[in-house]
Amino acid sequence: MKNYSIKDIAEIAGVSVATVSRVINDNGRFSEETRKKVLKVIEETGYKMNYSAKNLRMNKSFTIGILVPDISNFFFSDVVQKLEEILFAKGYSTIICNTSRSSEKELAYLRILEGKGVDGLIVISGAEEFEFDSSGAEKKIPYICIDREPKKKDDTIFISSNHYQGAFESAEALIHEGCQSPIIAMHNQKSTSAKERLKGFKDALKKNSISFDAKQHLLSVDVRCSEFETKLLSFLKKNPSTDGIFSINDLIALELMLHLKKNHIDVPQKIKLIGFDDTASGQYTTPTLSSVKQNTTLIANHAVETLLELINNKGELGRQIVVPVSLVLRESSQST
Repeated sequence: MKNYSIKDIAEIAGVSVATVSRVINDNGRFSEETRKKVLKVIEETGYKMNYSAKNLRMNKSFTIGILVPDISNFFFSDVVQKLEEILFAKGYSTIICNTSRSSEKELAYLRILEGKGVDGLIVISGAEEFEFDSSGAEKKIPYICIDREPKKKDDTIFISSNHYQGAFESAEALIHEGCQSPIIAMHNQKSTSAKERLKGFKDALKKNSISFDAKQHLLSVDVRCSEFETKLLSFLKKNPSTDGIFSINDLIALELMLHLKKNHIDVPQKIKLIGFDDTASGQYTTPTLSSVKQNTTLIANHAVETLLELINNKGELGRQIVVPVSLVLRESSQST
């Protein structure tokens, strides 16, 4: 099989070597027709780039590191999958690092990614503000934060769903369905998203003349805890007027639905329920689960677009991009 050069590709496609280079690197001006023509020739000839030489020449690895706290989480895995797909289409490979919500593991992964010379970093969620100093590495590594407040806002771009909006609209929906004592169920109050959801919930109660009291309106739960059901029943015993629950995510919402059913507490007749993330499983429960849907496609597109701009020294640091959410109402929150 013949080894084709970039010059051969240019001659077959009827374009200049410079144009082929621009298409391969997705950098510079060329028409969509030209791009398709060049890529078709590359596919037909089996042309293979010398990536090692290219990387050394451009001081680029064409690799992006992605830090994620829990790859089993529906929202996180959905975002990561979309990031990988978009980056792959633009000629970048990804190194996906599951930190298991461990600061030590996160730090170790950051050192590894530095050593591999990644061109950029995407950080998804986390309980603490994110700080990253790559000045000790061979090259400065730009990074983007998704749903995690950066410690130095001027060093990055912060992308987030509108968690406040989702929580506010969920609480309002419960109240409009007749709930007079809605509560919020959450596992932590440290992450950026959790803080915003709690704030949105509180403000919705305030708007509807309900005074928030943590003892009456906040249920702290952990789905991994063996005492989940005990804590739920103890809370309901102390607060028998509870008639609606806004859950900080669908995982907790589904667990709540399971234990409420087990204890013959009807959803939505006795307690109405709304989750967050709109996981696929919520559509198949009985009753089906109301939830807040995040636009993961838009989040991923913003993240890739802004990170590649920073890599190419074109982006504007210190910005925040807030992506709207939508409330999906199903049986679990509606009066029958």
